[in-house]
Amino acid sequence: MRYLLPLLFLLSFTLLLLPGCEPKADIVTTDSSARLEFSQDTVLFDTVFVRTGTATRRLWVYNRNPRAVRVEQITLTNPGASPYRLLVGGDAGPSINNVEIRGRDSLLVLVRATIDPTPGDAKPFIVTDELRFRTNGNDQQIALIAYGQNAYFHNGETLPCNTTWTNDKPHVIYNSVRVDSACTLTMQPGTRVYSHAGSILIVAGTLRVNLDYQPGTDSVEVNDENIVRFAGDRLEPFYDNIPGQWAGIQFLASSHDNVVRYAEIKNAAYGLLLFNYRNRLPRPAVRVENTVIRNISGQSISFASAAQTLPTGAGVLSLSGDVEMHNCLITNCGEYAVLGVGGGNFTFDYCTIANYRGNFNRSTESLTLSNEAPSTAAKGPYPLRLVMRNSILWGGLRDELLLANGAQYQQVAIQNSLLQTERYKAATSTATTLGFSNSGNVLNQDPKFRRTPNLYPNRFDYRLGPGSPASNKAVPLFTLMRDLLNAPRDPRTPDMGAYERAAP
Repeated sequence: MRYLLPLLFLLSFTLLLLPGCEPKADIVTTDSSARLEFSQDTVLFDTVFVRTGTATRRLWVYNRNPRAVRVEQITLTNPGASPYRLLVGGDAGPSINNVEIRGRDSLLVLVRATIDPTPGDAKPFIVTDELRFRTNGNDQQIALIAYGQNAYFHNGETLPCNTTWTNDKPHVIYNSVRVDSACTLTMQPGTRVYSHAGSILIVAGTLRVNLDYQPGTDSVEVNDENIVRFAGDRLEPFYDNIPGQWAGIQFLASSHDNVVRYAEIKNAAYGLLLFNYRNRLPRPAVRVENTVIRNISGQSISFASAAQTLPTGAGVLSLSGDVEMHNCLITNCGEYAVLGVGGGNFTFDYCTIANYRGNFNRSTESLTLSNEAPSTAAKGPYPLRLVMRNSILWGGLRDELLLANGAQYQQVAIQNSLLQTERYKAATSTATTLGFSNSGNVLNQDPKFRRTPNLYPNRFDYRLGPGSPASNKAVPLFTLMRDLLNAPRDPRTPDMGAYERAAP
């Protein structure tokens, strides 16, 4: 017996050393399928920088596997230059190695950002990096995003009724902003709106952009401080002309009395979307004046509320809506400049739709309208009316105009406009086909836009150059005696398009 107890003790100690007796949660797996999960896919820092310049955010890292994992490295993409620093279990730095997480356990990572809140540039700015986790040969990333500068930040909010966005500080949209039904959002002259990737401005009520701005008798410069500007929040020069950076402005079926004046909408999936796929009456309507919509492209835009998916983007996308545009430019759109489906009323006076293919592999007509129902939830066809006067429709395709079922429309009136179309080059319309080689129209003649490479990526500023067939071919519209930039039009023989050509 005197040897039995020491023998049992030795046997027990040996058993403890065997791997099979170690708790499963402490055994480190090397299986490459053992991946981590995170409490969020983006660590966001926002308004704190306008006050302190430094903030800390928490990120929880979860190991859902029954066995432990060893995170070989937790590091920043740019550890030397990044304003971010990490704190993991008492270890600090831009990079931390060999951190174990027990099975079905979690790890807290603290991320600290130190950013100058008051740069010389008046715009809000964004500082991005990535937090990378390497585990068993797998790399996983978490985005780090910090906003600086003094701005108004709107994150998934519904605005109070009758809100005014002032121009004293920029407005940054993260996720979404909603204008509720029976409510109005007013934007003062010079308001700046920057939207994060995928973010959207949703209008169920009324949007009034620059409604009260009156430039007087002076011309407005392209970079005039009174223009209201909508763009993505990536403000580095590289992103200045990249389409699809944010969703756009969406008007729901209940929206009404919308006005957008002296504005620029760029780099979105769509510029203006009227979403009324059930053809609710009265239709949502927007009046657009002296506005530029450019650099637009969207793929597989989805609308969760309607279980609809549209594999397209457009400068103006209307699903059973009413659109009225005066002195507007729409350009550099990857799919459509204007797409109207499900009927509606469309008016274009002194507009330039100039849509070259550029870097896009576009095969769709820039201006496309249809009276067919936009979804299986509605029954068409619907009434459709088109009035186009003193405008230019030009681009990189032989046909830039498609009026599906055009002979069925309640009204089609295109007058004193320059069109690129082989489909409708007949002299007159018949009961089954349309023809626009009449009413003062000019067909298939290059408008000879003036080239100024520094303004737009496709190397045109869309003023008419010498010898343009669109010069002096419009007819006066006495409610529109000034052009997009408020320059006076010739009172007797104005030019087609958004810009009046200055006398040499």
